[in-house]
Formats: sequence, C-alpha cells, structure tokens
Amino acid sequence: MTGDRATLRDGREATPAEDDDPYCLRPGEAQALLDGHPWRRFAVLGDSIAEGVSEPVPGYSPLPLADRVAAELSRTSTRLTYLNLGRSGRRTHEVRAGQLASALAFEPDLALVVCGANDALRPGYERRADAVDRDLAAMIRALQACGAEVVTVSIFVRGQYPSLPSWLKPTPTERMALLARRTTALAAELGTLHVDLADHPAAADPSTVSSDGLHGNARSQSVAAAEAVRLLGARIRR
Repeated sequence: MTGDRATLRDGREATPAEDDDPYCLRPGEAQALLDGHPWRRFAVLGDSIAEGVSEPVPGYSPLPLADRVAAELSRTSTRLTYLNLGRSGRRTHEVRAGQLASALAFEPDLALVVCGANDALRPGYERRADAVDRDLAAMIRALQACGAEVVTVSIFVRGQYPSLPSWLKPTPTERMALLARRTTALAAELGTLHVDLADHPAAADPSTVSSDGLHGNARSQSVAAAEAVRLLGARIRR
C-alpha cells in the first residue's frame, strides 16, 4: 500500500522508494502538471539549499530541489535555460551582494530564491531579522521588476538539530520557525509563489535528514521538489 514501510531486522523502518512515498511525485505527475508551462529562463539564488547540498538515499532521485525542478521543467520544454548561482554558507546579504546582479543579467522569467537559514542559525538573528527581510525583499522585487515569477521557500523546521549546540537560546528550532513565519509573511506581501515546508510532516521524520544532522537528504529534496512542482502546476492553471 502506498506510504507503508517495511521494518528491517534491527527494528528500523525502511525508507520507501520515491514512487511509493506519499509526499513525492507520482510517475508522470510532473509532466502532466507542467505541460505547456511558459518559462524559458530559470535562475536560482541562495545558500546550500539552492546549491543542492544533500546526501543520497536508495530509491530516490539524486537531484536536489532546484536541479530537480529544472529537470522537470525541461521535460516539457527543450528551450529551458537554467542558471544556479547558489553557494553553501551564504547569508542573505551575501546572496544579494554576490548573486543578484548575475541573476538579473541572465533575464530570468522564473527565479527561485532560498536563503536565510545561515542568518537564523546564528545567535542574534532576532535582532537582525528585519535586515534579513529587507535583503530578501530587495531581491524579490528586483527579480519581479525584470519580469520573473519568483518562488520562495520556508524550509523544513526540525524538532532538533543535533549538530548544533543544545545551549543556544532561542533554540535552533525556534529560530528556524521564526524565519519560516517571516519568510511566509513576506511572500504573501510581495506575491511570490511560496513553498511552505516548515510544518510539512516530513520535517519530523529522521529519514529525511543527512548525516550532518542539518541538511536534507535525497528524500527531503524529493519531497521539497514535489511541493514546488505542484505549486508551479497550480500557477499554470490559474
């Protein structure tokens, strides 16, 4: 049955293959959703999530979020051109300073902007949150002004981040939840297509986390890509 999991001999649950994962794309779903899409130039800006830092999981596509979305868009349009400017470790002001000009020069009609986690996970984010929002808003507005449909993301909020110090106050979970709320509110204000993964059921599943205890693995990437593709599909049919 779809979504059921086998149990391994040591009692651990086996991760379902992507085709049977209730949160992932069904075979042929992306092509049906994206058929006839209008986008020809897809730009991605951001941090490690944009770049695609991940870890393989048997049975799941190895493509991270942005690459997977580009691949699915390309299946229904051989004219798609894709530029990924994402770089691991970048904070929002660094994305704006180092990537926005190149993205605008590319003249995208579709852009994915995903950043803020490297700001939120640092102590003092609460005091800097307005500045983070201003940098994100500036990028969104600039991309929209050049004619791009902009996609934003509130990433998975984990119940724990074992690779980060447990003494941090507010906790990493509280900081990431604040970032998610602020990003979602900004997306509503500016009219982006917003992929809200913060409270997604997969966020609480340890089978979606890489061994670094921080980044999503291939299952996490596939779930995120499914939500993004479905959002784009809904946009096409508005």
